[in-house]
Amino acid sequence: MPLPPARTPLAELSPTIALGALDGRYRGAVAPLVDHLSEAALNRARLHVEVEWLLHLVQHEVVPGAPGLSEDERAALRALVVDFDADAIAELRAIEAETVHDVKAVEYFLRGRLTTLLAGSGDGDGAARAEALGQLIHFACTSEDINNTSYALMVQGAVQEVWLPRAQALVGQLASMARELAEVPLLAHTHGQPATPTTMGKELAVLAHRLTRQLRRVEGAAYLGKLNGATGTYGAHVEAVPGADWQRLSRDFVEHLGLTWNPLTTQIESHDWQAELYADIARFNRILHNLATDVWTYISMGYFAQVRGQGTVGSSTMPHKVNPIRFENAEANLEVSNALLDVLASTLVTSRLQRDLTDSSMQRNAGTALGHSLLALDNVSRGLAGLDAVPEAMAADLDANWEVLAEPVQSVMRALAARGVEGMSNPYERLKELTRGRRIGQAELVEFVRGLGLPAQEEERLVALTPATYVGLAPDLVEHLGDA
Repeated sequence: MPLPPARTPLAELSPTIALGALDGRYRGAVAPLVDHLSEAALNRARLHVEVEWLLHLVQHEVVPGAPGLSEDERAALRALVVDFDADAIAELRAIEAETVHDVKAVEYFLRGRLTTLLAGSGDGDGAARAEALGQLIHFACTSEDINNTSYALMVQGAVQEVWLPRAQALVGQLASMARELAEVPLLAHTHGQPATPTTMGKELAVLAHRLTRQLRRVEGAAYLGKLNGATGTYGAHVEAVPGADWQRLSRDFVEHLGLTWNPLTTQIESHDWQAELYADIARFNRILHNLATDVWTYISMGYFAQVRGQGTVGSSTMPHKVNPIRFENAEANLEVSNALLDVLASTLVTSRLQRDLTDSSMQRNAGTALGHSLLALDNVSRGLAGLDAVPEAMAADLDANWEVLAEPVQSVMRALAARGVEGMSNPYERLKELTRGRRIGQAELVEFVRGLGLPAQEEERLVALTPATYVGLAPDLVEHLGDA
């Protein structure tokens, strides 16, 4: 068999070709997450925590005799985080190549910047101050003190600034559709069979209500952090400075970062909050998946028409088609997202004894998990925006299924029988004989109702009833959208 011709190695091309879909084909939809959950964002968050811990120690004069920092110097150190850029990323990469330790690289990076800052301050003892204050960078910390708070800040930012606003906007879009279609009657299908009519708005409202409940949980999430040393005992802290209130200093620092203090941990923060958050987002995803499959089905039934003229090609060979690709893409991305969210939630809560490193590799997938969910949100939003309801199609299905009115007829008969009205016995059985396994039309139903011997008022009410008007309180129920 002849050898295949040599091909250009794609991995060697520049600019770099993305391996995954999120950094390639779908980059535009998920790019905002890079600012929160990329490797560069992790190092920036680590730098932020290291700077704030140094400033915290100095501000509270935790180590007696240590030099102080002026307001301008404090601002300059914080500016390292604000101005963190491609040059800083490259420098950190070079340092890590020597240290072979990512957190240590951040520590050395900050120490170098502190030395440069104080040496150029015009202060005659700048070098001495830099040497002394350099000892307070990463003081008494294990790497996990920096990492757990960094990840908490990153995930908090990604959820609150990127994912949550997109999800809220989508649910608002869905709620608006529900209100617009609140009174459009729809033949329901339970077990795939024609069932008691409802309205399209009410059915969309059910999904919006469910999604809103999950958003409330995500909105209320706690983002925990700890800073207590190598095994969570403050051992190094107490030996170094016995007189300090280390628990108070730790709590104040974690809360200063905008996180919730976890007072009791091993070397690692236990990650339970992450598992809780990811489970809530995964549940939101699953409900959104249900929305995607339901809307896809309504499109296939003709209840929604997809707006043409949006520049899309439905089929490469069938010119008439406009495929519901937005909802199908959303399904796939939600499934990928949930696979990752589920493994994150189940794995992160377990660590052997006081520490193992599985969480380090696992947490690096949080951006991918949220990225696929964000991509699904984008697809569903665009898909919904491209729909027009077709009330005529819904009305035609209703008019072809008069047998669904067997339910109200037998219910009226039951109520009359309970009041002692004669001739109303066995209503369920009598309607079953009329309707089960066969279609009936308006004429057959009216004839049946006229022959029941109902009181005149009930008889006329049932004769006037149609599948399209048998929607109960469905239009009013949409107003519960604000109750979630």
